[in-house]
Amino acid sequence: MKILILTAATGGGHIRAAVAIEKYLNDNCPGVEVRVADALKTISSVLDKTVCDGYHFLATKAPKMFGKLYESTNQETHFANLVPKLSGMFRRRLFPLIQEFQPDAIITTHPFVTEMISDLKADGKLEAPLLCVMTDYGPHKTWLSDCVDAYIVSNEDMAENMVRYMNVPQEKVYPFGIPVHDVFFEKADKQAILRELGLDENRMTILIMAGSFGVNNILSVFREITELPQDFQIIIITGRNEKLYEAFEKEIPQSPKKCKLVYFTSEVEKYMKASNLIVTKPGGLTISEALACNIPLAVFDAIPGQEEDNANFLMNHGMAVRIGKGDSCAETIETLLQDENKLQNMKESCEKFDKSKSIPNMLDLINRLLEEKKES
Repeated sequence: MKILILTAATGGGHIRAAVAIEKYLNDNCPGVEVRVADALKTISSVLDKTVCDGYHFLATKAPKMFGKLYESTNQETHFANLVPKLSGMFRRRLFPLIQEFQPDAIITTHPFVTEMISDLKADGKLEAPLLCVMTDYGPHKTWLSDCVDAYIVSNEDMAENMVRYMNVPQEKVYPFGIPVHDVFFEKADKQAILRELGLDENRMTILIMAGSFGVNNILSVFREITELPQDFQIIIITGRNEKLYEAFEKEIPQSPKKCKLVYFTSEVEKYMKASNLIVTKPGGLTISEALACNIPLAVFDAIPGQEEDNANFLMNHGMAVRIGKGDSCAETIETLLQDENKLQNMKESCEKFDKSKSIPNMLDLINRLLEEKKES
């Protein structure tokens, strides 16, 4: 069986979900040939740069405008209807890749790409089942297309909302969870990891996932947290944000708390499993990875739109506290650290949210759809 996974790099989550599926299939399914392709790069480097740079600019420099666009494209407006038309215009330039690989099934992890494949199916050029993996915790109209055979969604609430309010047939919605690498679900010896990292194995540990924050914002959060009276240590991961890493290099020597600074790492799961609490922006894949590690979250600086939906989901299910605009970060964290029962309840809520079978369930679904196709 051949499976083609199509994605796009507007935010890292779409790519990470695609790569997680690819790795699982390569590691566990010897009869499956899988290929991941960035659809926008395949179509045009200019299109890819325009879309990705535009997304990044709006999300980081003009979040209010981003939120308004997110809201307007989730309603029946002329602008909302323009988005799928633009995506559909480029579908023919994606078709040669599909013709060359001849997939038995197609998985998409980006709404624009989903629309393109749906249009190709509507044109009669494709018969392969189309599975759309939605990479956030609230539904949005741009993900929905007529010829999608199945939607893989993050949670049961989202599935219910899609059926009740967006008229998606119930038999097309599967709350398997957002795919993440198996390593996030594996049990680990927390004390052994802390010793390996040169940290105190008996001290509470807070992980700050800082790469997506503005430099001034996250330094302010860090300074507030380090002034708290509780005894804890801090891990800061800056990702490939060199400016932020350099700022922390200057800041940490003055900190009253023990800190470990990490640049880009391919072992995020190790740092998550060493921690009692994660402070982060509520991106869909980041919080999915944290939940897989059963670690409560304090979410901060949510972009209006999908990150707001993600934060609300976590709050509604007792898996996070939220640091809202104008709130005192230190006060929110201090209140949580003072309440051991609440922190434990949050951890237990994360444990109950078990989506470890997302990718195997997806593979079973593909096999069933192919059987139904053969019989029809």
